[in-house]
Amino acid sequence: MLWGVCFFNYADRQAISAVSKPLQQEFGFSETQLGDIGSAFMWVYALGAPFAGLICDRFRRVHLILGGCLFWSFITLLTGACGEFWHFVAVRALEGLGETFYFPASMALVSDYHSPATRSRAMAIHQSSVYAGTILGSAMGAWFAAHHGWRSGFYIFGGAGMLLAAVLYSFLREPQRGASETSPVQHKPRADAIPWTQSFRAVFRTRTALVLMLVFAGANAVAGVFLFWTPKFLIEKFHLTLTTAGLSGTVFIHLASAVSVPLAGWGADWLSSRRAGGRLWVQCAGLLAGALFIATVGLTQTQSTLLYAMVGFGLCKGLYDSGIFASLYDVVTPEARATAAGLMNTLGWLGGALGTKMAGWYADNGSYGSKIDNMSHYIAWGSAPYAAGGLLLLLVALFWAKRDMPLARVAK
Repeated sequence: MLWGVCFFNYADRQAISAVSKPLQQEFGFSETQLGDIGSAFMWVYALGAPFAGLICDRFRRVHLILGGCLFWSFITLLTGACGEFWHFVAVRALEGLGETFYFPASMALVSDYHSPATRSRAMAIHQSSVYAGTILGSAMGAWFAAHHGWRSGFYIFGGAGMLLAAVLYSFLREPQRGASETSPVQHKPRADAIPWTQSFRAVFRTRTALVLMLVFAGANAVAGVFLFWTPKFLIEKFHLTLTTAGLSGTVFIHLASAVSVPLAGWGADWLSSRRAGGRLWVQCAGLLAGALFIATVGLTQTQSTLLYAMVGFGLCKGLYDSGIFASLYDVVTPEARATAAGLMNTLGWLGGALGTKMAGWYADNGSYGSKIDNMSHYIAWGSAPYAAGGLLLLLVALFWAKRDMPLARVAK
């Protein structure tokens, strides 16, 4: 059920990138304005996330998940009625507000159904909905734009999401917080909330948690650029059609991620049952290898090399994504997990918003002679935060994991 909700979470947010070229043609938006539209969602999503996390640790998560789905789906539907620059910025910001509750609530919910022994696998399966929503949101948004006008896709995605949320109100259930924990060092299941100051202390008490959030910010600065700018990048650099670019801009990366993420989840669970910080090794491998493919995507001049690099990046991205929240939950108690996910999303999507905004600005103002050359080099430089994040996680796995991750060592 969460897979279906998360599918629309990403399909709705991704549809806008698929129609960036038609929007530019109809309204005359500059690259910088398109960057503002793309990042408006991320700024509000990021700034609202810590408050959303605190709320999700104190109220029924099922209501927040499905209520949020109804709200963001309605905003998606309204996007089809936009006619001015500020309209697009406003609806994207409101969509960010609605979606900011989803991951803190849903990841905490999943962690109460799955102990550390199966948590990476469960979250990896859920993560595959992110890729499916990204692929189909972009591909279908572009197809509808090409055949029925750019507005039609927003009407269809918005209406379908509202219908799904209404149906799931009869089926989605709320588990007791901490119900899945088997470790003797963790708290017993409880339903009452802890003070918000204690929630923040539970998140920030280890260096590992801080590093995980910092690395997520860097990884999302790269992901934000790929999510929003890739279709337009493919149209202008490789001269693909709107529909082909909308599909190719997501399918090669995210289908590859969908293949690798369940395998990575299984491997992360297996490693975490045998050594502290086992999930970190899987994530580290994804970041370090992924940096090479990111640089290739930005700098290559041939379509065949581009497609191989996008697939390689997608496979590596799946390795990293499999442990985003599972690794964090190895060092955070059940009562503060939604807060932890909210804070993680804050830093991550601030990175995503900054990366998306700066990509548009650099395309207009870079020094490489043309907008597309500027964008190409900006994408290539995304290898830097990936490589830096991989090295940081390697250091954590080598030197801090035994102290900071006792929960993973006893996962059976």
